[in-house]
Amino acid sequence: MNNKLSIALNLILLAAVGYLYYNNFSTKKGAGKTLAESKTGKDSCTTKHRIAYIDLDSLNEHLVYLKQNRKLMDADQKEVEARIAAQYKSLEAKQENFKEKNPNPRPEDIQNMQAILMQEQQGIEAERQKQSEIFSKRGFTLMEKIQKELKAFISEYNKDNKFQYILTTGAGIDYLIYKDSTLDITKDVIVGMNERLKPDAIK
Repeated sequence: MNNKLSIALNLILLAAVGYLYYNNFSTKKGAGKTLAESKTGKDSCTTKHRIAYIDLDSLNEHLVYLKQNRKLMDADQKEVEARIAAQYKSLEAKQENFKEKNPNPRPEDIQNMQAILMQEQQGIEAERQKQSEIFSKRGFTLMEKIQKELKAFISEYNKDNKFQYILTTGAGIDYLIYKDSTLDITKDVIVGMNERLKPDAIK
């Protein structure tokens, strides 16, 4: 369940960031220098299509708010898994106890015990499914909050229209054949998002 949750969170983050960064910002003639120009003096972004990119793997790794919430969710998951494992162990013990006390059980006794064990097993599985849905909902809610703050940050970050396109790159989606490192704005996004997502900054 931990691996599934981590994959789900990564996919949600990827979808959220990808949606935001492909917005087409209008080009203004005579606009100020791009991030790349201000840092290096290169004219890589002075063409008609001013482009920047963000490394999703790095963003995912350094977004403190996401890491903290994942840690909390992992701890809660382990607690739930331990509780379910204990319930199954108790079920097995009940079955063994029945065998010890009834070396030659009657058919009706066996059927009754099987019915009891089956009912309890179904209850445990229902609880497992319920908890899985709860964690999925928590993960989705977490990413919705991050997406909301990310959308607000990008709008503020690009308010002067210095970029017309902001692309994404990362493991499994590295479709960019060539990447000019002067166009990498990942650090800016990480710093800005960590500032926005401080515990006292979330509303």
